[in-house]
Amino acid sequence: MGSCCDDNCAIEKLREKQRGTLKAVLVINAVMFIVIAGGAFYGKSTALLSDSLDNLGDALTYGLSLYAVSKGTTTKAKVALFKGGLIFIGAGVVLAQIIQRLIVPTLPSYEMMGIFSLAGLFANSLCLFLLWKHRNEDINMSSVWECSRNDIASGLSVFIAAGAVWFFESGWADIFVASCLVVLLLNSSFRVVSSAFKELRGNFKK
Repeated sequence: MGSCCDDNCAIEKLREKQRGTLKAVLVINAVMFIVIAGGAFYGKSTALLSDSLDNLGDALTYGLSLYAVSKGTTTKAKVALFKGGLIFIGAGVVLAQIIQRLIVPTLPSYEMMGIFSLAGLFANSLCLFLLWKHRNEDINMSSVWECSRNDIASGLSVFIAAGAVWFFESGWADIFVASCLVVLLLNSSFRVVSSAFKELRGNFKK
């Protein structure tokens, strides 16, 4: 009897820790979406816009993950599946922006790209640090970890693109990095969706 109680208390304690972390990273990403999106439109940077949409997707993802913390494995897998869909939609939006930039070439502001990508990189590094201890706990938290890890690659890529735009005085670096981020997002979406389907199939067989 005592052992059962101890197990339930340990599970609830873990859930509370997960909730606290998810609330913190949700707020960070929601704020950074607004900040970086403003910088992207002002600086006319597709790569920076991709970075901001990544933050928006993460904020939605963390909100869904917060909902799924106390749910069963099937619900967590379904939420992870939805997260994969959100990542895929984000990739589609960035791809549309790339096509627009190819039709109407624009020289983005490397100053805006550099400043806001560094701000995003700092915020995403903080989120990654907070999520590190939860990365292997369940599919809900591992999919969150996946999104956070993408953010680091995204921020670094945009910062490098800013330097390339400054050096070459061309918007092609911005488009190239945005294209790489589309591939990264699509790959991440595939991994999250595959893991979710695998979890759902496992639960179905039980």
